[in-house]
Amino acid sequence: MTFDYPARHMIEALRSGIPSRAVGRYFSESRGEILQEIIHDLDGVRTSGVSKGRVINGKYGEGKTHLLNTVFSLAHSHNMVVSMISLSKETPFDKLYHVYKSIVNNTYLPNHIQPGFMEEFEALTPSSQQSNELLLYAAKQLETDRLYYVLRAFLNSDDQDERYLLQTDLEGDFVANLQVKQIYGRIFGEKIKFSVNFVKSQHYQDYFAFLSRFFLSLGYSGWVLLFDETELTGRLGKKTRLKAYANMAEFLFPNKRFSSMYSLFAISSSYTEDVIEGKHEFESLQEWYPGESGKPIRLVLEALSNSTQLVPLTKSEIREIVLRLIDFHGRSYAWTPQVDIDDLLQVVDSSGYLLRTKIRSAIEYLDQLYQYGDAGSSSVQSVYSGTLDEDDMPELDDILQ
Repeated sequence: MTFDYPARHMIEALRSGIPSRAVGRYFSESRGEILQEIIHDLDGVRTSGVSKGRVINGKYGEGKTHLLNTVFSLAHSHNMVVSMISLSKETPFDKLYHVYKSIVNNTYLPNHIQPGFMEEFEALTPSSQQSNELLLYAAKQLETDRLYYVLRAFLNSDDQDERYLLQTDLEGDFVANLQVKQIYGRIFGEKIKFSVNFVKSQHYQDYFAFLSRFFLSLGYSGWVLLFDETELTGRLGKKTRLKAYANMAEFLFPNKRFSSMYSLFAISSSYTEDVIEGKHEFESLQEWYPGESGKPIRLVLEALSNSTQLVPLTKSEIREIVLRLIDFHGRSYAWTPQVDIDDLLQVVDSSGYLLRTKIRSAIEYLDQLYQYGDAGSSSVQSVYSGTLDEDDMPELDDILQ
């Protein structure tokens, strides 16, 4: 028997607790009901072109990130571009121009291992139908026509430094408005004025909308945006949280400028109790955005509170996972595990409620059996409990993930 290196990669990823797309697809198969709902969403976005969003919630370590990775693989299999990021101090949702740059750096085209799409952008030619359609879209369908001038200048510039600068603008390193006007003026001999003065903190939507149309022009069926660790929004200040919710509304309830976009947010199941109720979000909303002005934020708070929950796996689902873990471990190390499945299931059951911990305890059992011929009695235990308000949670995330 020879080593199966893909199987070993799977086992090592599970042992380390680092989510991966391969692991996500394999170990989220038991989430049949919620996956069917998401597949239905994806099909609707692809066929209708109408964008939409969804929120899922689950306890820490119960498989939210694995599920997102499963959706990643499903979207690619449906010819959809995928971007996946975790919210953090560097990518807070109250500042979407920061989020946009992170998304661009973590965007994967179908059948591409590495992130990135700038080669397709660089391949555009000035007179092609694709370029003309994108220029018309940028001139007429966005809030400001700045991207029209950026794109037209990029397509027609013979200066590589200018082209690079304009390319970085699309990647989220926004070029000063004056510089865009100067480059355009040099190329075309025209003095221009934007229809609306571009401000990155106000008009970032144009860039998301343009990319969604650009991906369709490349022949892809849509764009899926996956946001992990949404619960970190709860660590923002009161007013910045409300701003973050207002930004989420643009993805959960998108306007028509977004083309075939599907957004999925994963959040802790304790967020409603710890933040929405604990920090009195509805009262703050009424204070800062009374009346109709607060409607989008209210809809987001309701969506977060009523989000689809990852329910604990049943005993039969856990048994199926364990059986397949045994198979993968055997293929990983070229051996045939002689396992008392009931004994292993008892070890898994006693290791805690977290899916991640159950998987680790099963792998530890198989490791000991492989190395010593006897699994012994030690097992991985859950080391985290608490709420979002505890200061040590980020460090635990870093250690366990």
